[in-house]
Amino acid sequence: MVTSGSAGWVVGLTGASGAVYGVRLCEELLARRLPVHLVVTDAGWRVLHEELGWDAAHRQRTIEERFARFETKPRYYPINDIGAAIASGSFRTAGMAIVPCSMGTLSGIAHGASGNLLERAADVMLKERRKLILVPRETPLHAIHLENMLKLAKLGVGIVPAMPAYYQKPQTMDELVDFMVGKVLDYMGIDNELFRRWGDA
Repeated sequence: MVTSGSAGWVVGLTGASGAVYGVRLCEELLARRLPVHLVVTDAGWRVLHEELGWDAAHRQRTIEERFARFETKPRYYPINDIGAAIASGSFRTAGMAIVPCSMGTLSGIAHGASGNLLERAADVMLKERRKLILVPRETPLHAIHLENMLKLAKLGVGIVPAMPAYYQKPQTMDELVDFMVGKVLDYMGIDNELFRRWGDA
């Protein structure tokens, strides 16, 4: 059995707002020397550029520069590389998190579309019974969004909406981001102290 501490994680970023959540998750995994297999949709690259100023024209170089300080480096896969290792169930991973997850990507996964590498990798998680965690970021939600999330939840997919809490009295944007990333790490089964838990002193 592959556990969260014995194999890497696939991390997907899509065109939903909140790219910083996915970046922070990658940082936390790399800081623990866990392999990260990174997939970003074309719309995800646009959001990375708009929200964080990333250079979407030089993707591989940008990934290398942004995570250069970590001993463990992420492995980046182009979105159309359907022959990549993570497209096969025989390639062992602990699971996958899509952070943030657009409603378009969520729909593709819910209907087994496998229209690109990210959707195919998610399909692999479903068929291999591995952890799949989606962090949807959309509001308001209509019935199709909700039906797709319910369909996936019934298959065991973790639905962790980007809804930061305020009981810890956050003082900065980073604290709000860390709360959400900490909740995703909890779902992955990875210990963290990114936020103050209810009942903690």
